[in-house]
This record gives sequence, structure tokens and C-alpha cells, in this order.
Amino acid sequence: MNRFDLIAPLDLAHAGRLAAEPNHAVLAGGVDMLDLLKQSIAAPDSLVNLKGLKGLDAIRSGDDGLRIGALVKLSAIADHPELRDRYTAIAHAAAEAATPQVRNLATAGGNLLQRPRCWYFRNPDINCLKKGGDTCYAVAGLNRYHSILGGGPSFIVHPSNLAPALVAFGASAKLVGPAGERTVALEEFFTLPKDDATRENVLKPGEILTEIVIPVPPPGARSVYLEAREKQTFDWPLVSVAALVAVDHARVVREARIVMGAVAPVPWRSPEAERVLTGSRLTSAIAVQAAESALKPATPMSGNAYKIPIATALVRRAILRAAGIEEAA
Repeated sequence: MNRFDLIAPLDLAHAGRLAAEPNHAVLAGGVDMLDLLKQSIAAPDSLVNLKGLKGLDAIRSGDDGLRIGALVKLSAIADHPELRDRYTAIAHAAAEAATPQVRNLATAGGNLLQRPRCWYFRNPDINCLKKGGDTCYAVAGLNRYHSILGGGPSFIVHPSNLAPALVAFGASAKLVGPAGERTVALEEFFTLPKDDATRENVLKPGEILTEIVIPVPPPGARSVYLEAREKQTFDWPLVSVAALVAVDHARVVREARIVMGAVAPVPWRSPEAERVLTGSRLTSAIAVQAAESALKPATPMSGNAYKIPIATALVRRAILRAAGIEEAA
């Protein structure tokens, strides 16, 4: 780990100016940053500590929806009454992240902005494509945990638990930087490796994620977040799914949003599944058809084809549970 300065900015504008300086990085909860420092993946001259800035650690409810400050802890999201009631998938996604100790430290913004967990990227001795090299070693190497959708030329998967659920709710990210303030839909905030293999989002130099804006859910909508892991203790998901489904009294789907995690370099929304569901009377057979449609574009690598049946099963279950339909035994 290199030596660095820890800077406490006076306000958000000051933080943005500092963050825009060469070889400066932003510190929120610090969970992933500490890992990156210890692994020599990040070596900033200075860390801009956001923890002392007021107003970024609150959850605010209004007629237009909910706002989650970037410094809100995952534990606070998991326990928030309105999130648990109206935005269930988001609260559940936060509750599934890491361990209680980590959730009491990790922030919403940090969860969205954490770097990939690919073992080649995290190895300080390997200069992979994600770090500016010319090779994604997962292509011919160990790729058990890599992407089956949207990959290439890098095949990382996005590690955020929160992101799929937030995308399912149509959430946006509020960004503040030297050029002012802008709001970006989370579905457009994350970027594919084909655009730039060295980055995962559209943050510009000096921009800081300050708030997550979640609109009011569609009338009658219910949501579910599910994930499959190798072990039920501290682990990242092999596959996760967030489903938001609104049905009428006859179980006809008025609106559906299906988003998968840990299968692609971004939270992967499935328009194929949503087209199958929207306007259909929801049955187990329709849920199966939607799930199979969601995974039809998948192109597995040599070691991760197992993700397809897992993802298919989770999508089906999430759709049925979101609609309040019991699965057949």
C-alpha cells in the first residue's frame, strides 16, 4: 500500500474540485477502496473523504418517490420501513450484501461504484485489459464467475447487489461535479466494456455520486430480489435477479421489469422477458417462457454455462413471487 494524504473537503463543491485533481480518489465507506489499496490496484496520492459532508447520509421520502443519499449505509436501507414495504427488492438486496459488519460500514454509493471482483483484475501482477493491458485473461483462463451476457472484450460481471433492484425500479443517479449537476438513469449510468474496457460507469473527472432517486412504483407493483450463492455466509452472488411486476385483478401483467446481476458487466435488464410478460395473463407457463427468453441471448464461456439454468430458475421464481403466485411443487 502506498502512502497517501487523507483530505476532508469543506463542502461538496470543494470535494469535486479535489476529486478532479490528478491521482486523487474519493473515499466513502471505504470497504472496496481499502481492498484496492492493499492489492495495489489503486495507488492515489490523496483520498478525498466524503464522510464529513452533511446531507449525503439521509433517506428522504416525497410525493415523487424516494431519495437515498450516497453515504447511507446498506444496513439502513435494509431496515428502512418504506423501502421494505414499497421497494421490497431494494431493501432485500441491501440485506443480502456481505455481512452485518460490512453492511454497517458500506454505503449505497460505494456498493454501486465498487470495482469488479475478477481475480485477474484483482491480481497486482497481472496487467489485464481492465487495467489498461491488451488481454482479458478470462477468455482462455478461469472464467467460472464471469459474464454470460454483454461481455467482450472484457468479461467481468458487475458486483453490486443494489444495482439490479434499483434499475428494476427505474432509479437515477444524481451526479455533482465541476460542470454542475446532472441526473442519469442508472440503466445508462453503467457502461459495457465495448465502450471502454477500463471503466464501469459514466462518471466524469471530479463528479461525485450524491444521491439515488427512485420514482414512485407503478400502481399495484410488487418486487422481489433473489440470488444464488455458493455459500450462505459472506459471498458474492453467482446470479441475482430483481423483478418488479404489476398485474391487474385478472393477473394480466400491466408492467414488468426484469434485471439480472452477476451475469454481465452491467445490471442486465431483459426486454425479451418483459415483452413476454407484458399484456399476458401470468401463469407458471408464461413465467417459464419469460425466463427462457431472458437467457436466450446468453453466450457462456468455457467454465460458466452453469449460470444459465440457475438464472433461468431465479427469473421464473422472481416473476411468480412478485406476482404473488405460489410455485407448483
